[in-house]
Amino acid sequence: MSRSASTSTSRFSVRAGVLAATAAVALSPVFGAGSAAAATEQETGMDRSRNSAPGAVNHDTRLAHTLAPLVARAGHGVRLSAAVAPLDGTGGGARYAHGPTFDTASIVKVDVLAALLLRSQDDRKPLTERQKTLAADMIRLSDNDATTDLWHDLGGEKALDAANRRLGLTGTHGGKGGEWGLTQTTADDQLRLLRHVFANEPGKGAPRPVFSAGNRAYLQKLMGRVDPGQAWGVSAAGSPCALKNGWLPRSATGRWDVNSVGRVTVGGHRYLVAVLSSGTPSMAHGVKLVEAAAKAAVGEIAPGGRH
Repeated sequence: MSRSASTSTSRFSVRAGVLAATAAVALSPVFGAGSAAAATEQETGMDRSRNSAPGAVNHDTRLAHTLAPLVARAGHGVRLSAAVAPLDGTGGGARYAHGPTFDTASIVKVDVLAALLLRSQDDRKPLTERQKTLAADMIRLSDNDATTDLWHDLGGEKALDAANRRLGLTGTHGGKGGEWGLTQTTADDQLRLLRHVFANEPGKGAPRPVFSAGNRAYLQKLMGRVDPGQAWGVSAAGSPCALKNGWLPRSATGRWDVNSVGRVTVGGHRYLVAVLSSGTPSMAHGVKLVEAAAKAAVGEIAPGGRH
């Protein structure tokens, strides 16, 4: 976004004051590329056959029964979407309200870095030292100025959209006029992006990884070392985790966008989780809603959960 309408920065991070408010209302690149394939349920880990087989538990329906009341209690105009899938290839996933698009706020920063890494692989040129410093600030501290610089390096929304087509993010579109925080996305697309980042080995019949092993490790490392004041969100569902959060006050409505995406570990199993929200009356309310949704989503499919 523009510097005057910031999403999340080191100057506006979720530190002690915001975390207290949340409690009160209750995450060196190398090259070598693989080609991207069209988005599929296998890429997101969404094995719909598990939900549709005779006698199978419909995780989507049960997750909706849990999350719909949470959204209703959150107040008029609040929207929520969530998606979860096992990373270890055991069982299917679950999703809630998977169609609508949401403002990314600062979760787009993972996408920006992913697009830059795709270009570095294509050109067989690693990121510069300057770009690596900016990338660390962008992911770990959620620094907006660093993001704006890298957004310009990338080439803006057209370059992001081109990279996302390769990654299969069909519902994600870059923010216009430099407003990168207003990039539109879906929970399913965020799960696809997470799978590109965290799936170290392709599953049976899956396409070859788009990112080199070194670039996947680089992204994972940065997401696993976010500033402690920004470690809320999907981390509520399990630890250790690697994540990226986004939060954005909308001046037109006085309401908030609050999002969280990442990988969590529960009972020795790893899960990819994406939770998007808009319209909450405060950031603290948004954090509380996102964390409750993340816990419900992972609990729905995790062994020992609601089975």
